[in-house]
Amino acid sequence: MIRNILTLTLNDLAIAFKNKTLQLVLIIPMFVFFALEMVDQGDSGLQKVNIGLLQNTSYPRVLIDGIESADRVFDVTWLGDAEAAHASLKSKRIDGFLASSATDPGSVELIVLTKASLKTLTIVEGVSAIQDAIQGKRKSWIAGIRPLHDSDLQKQTLPTWILMLVLLVGFIIIPVQVAEEKEKHLLLGLLQTPIREIEWLLAKLLLGIILTLLAAGLLQLLGGFEFGGGTATSYVTILIAAGFCFSASGIFLGFLCRSQASARTLGMLVYLPNLLPAALSEFSQKLNSVAPLLPSFHFYMPMQSILLEGGSITAYPVQLIYLLSVGLVMLCLSWLLMEKRWLM
Repeated sequence: MIRNILTLTLNDLAIAFKNKTLQLVLIIPMFVFFALEMVDQGDSGLQKVNIGLLQNTSYPRVLIDGIESADRVFDVTWLGDAEAAHASLKSKRIDGFLASSATDPGSVELIVLTKASLKTLTIVEGVSAIQDAIQGKRKSWIAGIRPLHDSDLQKQTLPTWILMLVLLVGFIIIPVQVAEEKEKHLLLGLLQTPIREIEWLLAKLLLGIILTLLAAGLLQLLGGFEFGGGTATSYVTILIAAGFCFSASGIFLGFLCRSQASARTLGMLVYLPNLLPAALSEFSQKLNSVAPLLPSFHFYMPMQSILLEGGSITAYPVQLIYLLSVGLVMLCLSWLLMEKRWLM
């Protein structure tokens, strides 16, 4: 009995090696490890941030002198009033601003986009370091931290979950389905009928967009998250653009593979590098410099603004054009492979 179990286990391992499942199991932890290594550690030093100060607010002189002298940590931007500061913060021209504290007249309040971000931590650590150097251990200048759009933890993590679902549809589900139709010669059979290549490609694109909208919509419904009319329009628009981009990319990946197992492996190898840098970009200066090279970041950034800040898609024309351009290029490459009957 034990011998049979061992024999079957070794056979399963051989099959896993043949269909690349074993390689996938080994590669994924390695990639996650390297991605986490790029996340800034607590002792990685202070990163330079842009902090706003209000011209109509009376700050302690020692606070202003300390911040302006720390030019290796802070870029100081003077703003007319709180309304101008809010607008600059929403457009990310500044990383946060200091306003008078309503609860403690002798201190200030830090207003940021989100509390749990690298920029917020850098501002707090920078101001604390300046205060320690000037005054020593005394009452903190910053009495409190207030996010611009306060929301619960569920809503704050919503953009990351939606990113995972959208990439899952584009890089896992679509490539596997394309590879399955190739592996079982269903695609060749369809091409013997009056159906043309472009019709098949557009149908697959439409499938990917529908699955993307269904996945994101179901998550919205189950979570009970609500939007205004303008926000909902922007949200659906960016989802359609992302569905077009990643579904076209998934079709291309499917054409590069001969079998479903290969498509699943290749899809996962593309899925993780698109997911982690975008989702962790706020917590790492290194990942933040790498993430803009990926299409996932150009979906994640406007989606996060729309969901958490009530932003509009009209503020992100470059990201929208980028997603549509990548999708169009991937669609053209898929059409070329389909014309050549690649690995069919």
